[in-house]
Amino acid sequence: MAPLLSLSRLIDRFTAWVGRWVAWLVLAAVLISATNAAVRKAFNFSSNAYLEIQWYLFAAVFLLAAGYTLMRQEHVRIDVISGRFSKRTQIWIDIVGLAFFVLPLVYTVVHLSVPLVIRAYEMKEYSQNAGGLIRWPVFAILPLGFTLLGIQAISELIKRVAFLRGLIPDPTQKGQAKSAEEELAEFLLQKEVAEREKSALAGKP
Repeated sequence: MAPLLSLSRLIDRFTAWVGRWVAWLVLAAVLISATNAAVRKAFNFSSNAYLEIQWYLFAAVFLLAAGYTLMRQEHVRIDVISGRFSKRTQIWIDIVGLAFFVLPLVYTVVHLSVPLVIRAYEMKEYSQNAGGLIRWPVFAILPLGFTLLGIQAISELIKRVAFLRGLIPDPTQKGQAKSAEEELAEFLLQKEVAEREKSALAGKP
């Protein structure tokens, strides 16, 4: 079980890294939206490309962060029934859901969507809107996002089995985990400190 737990921790670190970087796409979408609105008002000019890139970025945030959301236990859950059961029963429900619903769904979506991505790439398919963007990158987000979700589902499955065996604490407890905003602020601060230290070292004779 120890190698599987090591794999789970590695997956969690990777998922956290993806989540932090995907958060930047939200800022990119906001800046593009604001720029588009300003240019349209000031110069009476706009393009469908500006609108579509916002849609692409929203799709990327929604899909690429699905695994990160699963890791942080932030998906909407309806616990009207399972909340009445013991913790071990709830964990078994999670195991069944992950093994027999989430992972098969991930396989099905990836299996069906990859040929669409390949076809769009080979045909160099563009949006039907005037000035629209090429389509295959946004199509590729679908299998990529579900692949990331499936990888994290494997980690969650490992943690729940380990909990049932008494090897780790309850993996469904959020505890005092930092919010996404706090993690982003900490990441930005660390990046700024690293850049300052790099500049200071570069300035030394």
